Amino acid sequence: MRDRIAVFIVFALNGLAVGSWATRTPALTTQVHASPGVFGLALLGASVGLLGAASVSGRIVERAGARTSVAVSTGLAAVSLVLIGFAPAVPLLAGALFVMGVSIGMLDVAMNVAAVAVERRSGRPLLPVFHAGFSFGALAGSLAAGLAAGHGWSPARHLTVAAVVTVVVLLSVIRAVPGIRPRHTTGPVLTTGRRAPARRPVLWLLAAVALCSAIAEGAAGDWSALLMTAERGAGPGAAALAFAGFQLVMTLVRLAGPWVQRRFGPTRCLAGGAALAAAGLLATATIPVAAAGYAGFALAGAGLAASFPLALSLAGDAGKRADGTGGEREIGFVTAIAYTGFLGGPPLIGGIAQAAGYGVAFLFVALIAALILPAALAARRSRRREEARQAVG
Repeated sequence: MRDRIAVFIVFALNGLAVGSWATRTPALTTQVHASPGVFGLALLGASVGLLGAASVSGRIVERAGARTSVAVSTGLAAVSLVLIGFAPAVPLLAGALFVMGVSIGMLDVAMNVAAVAVERRSGRPLLPVFHAGFSFGALAGSLAAGLAAGHGWSPARHLTVAAVVTVVVLLSVIRAVPGIRPRHTTGPVLTTGRRAPARRPVLWLLAAVALCSAIAEGAAGDWSALLMTAERGAGPGAAALAFAGFQLVMTLVRLAGPWVQRRFGPTRCLAGGAALAAAGLLATATIPVAAAGYAGFALAGAGLAASFPLALSLAGDAGKRADGTGGEREIGFVTAIAYTGFLGGPPLIGGIAQAAGYGVAFLFVALIAALILPAALAARRSRRREEARQAVG
């Protein structure tokens, strides 16, 4: 039980770090004297760091172990919060955000590896619950940032306090985080040998699931309020409730994830979730009524809740060794590809919205969400073929 609580808290710390700095962007823009366009370029530092770290973190976690990797990456995230808070100019802010991206990219892989280890020990599908921890942490970070801004705290003061809290909480739980690493790094894998992740179709298909989920989640966060104000007649305050509803429903469904997954299995959860998300986004895009938009985003949150965590859980299972360890490289591979959705999704959807409107853009997002269904079914078939070949061999 202690390891479950510790990993849940680590996920929450990740969300806390992201929620703390992301909601202080108005103050940071003023602090570095940047126009919106220049500030947007600075934000690319975080995306580049995130994608670069995720692409190599699987091997790092495999060698260092999950506990060490969680400790180092969370500590680095705390340092980057301070650097962001004190950055006086755009180049220094971009560098600080790059450090933040690197730390979060490594932490995402390490904490998911630790979460898969807890799943294996308990025999229960717990990854959606851990991802709900991230949502709770992001919500707490956002609320704290709002309070700090409301009381006139500078980003430096606020983010330094957030960094200290992160380190103190980390030190209190790190010993309970699984420190799992392979006992025999060259030993046999349970079903698949030591093939490189890029040579395994099942991992490309699981990466497609995670990628589509990342694009759809990012679209809800980046564009839902704009759709509601520009084409559904909602005011700015009411428009923000669209993403709030999306995030709240997603978090609640993730908490119910273990029960749903035990009852229906991972592939049915992915397929059913994809259909639900696509239907919700389709309603949001095509029914020109604000109420339909709110309901559609809530349905999309429910449908997408399991996609990302289940893709990572199945990737970890595909890399499991005979000694019960493994999956680090596989999780890192899927995560790295998924992060390209966070990097490339916003400009792609923004371009469609610019050319044809937000409704058409969300029709495209609905199609992306629907693609999770065939990808999940194909991943299951590919995995079964791997197991059949291994049994014959």
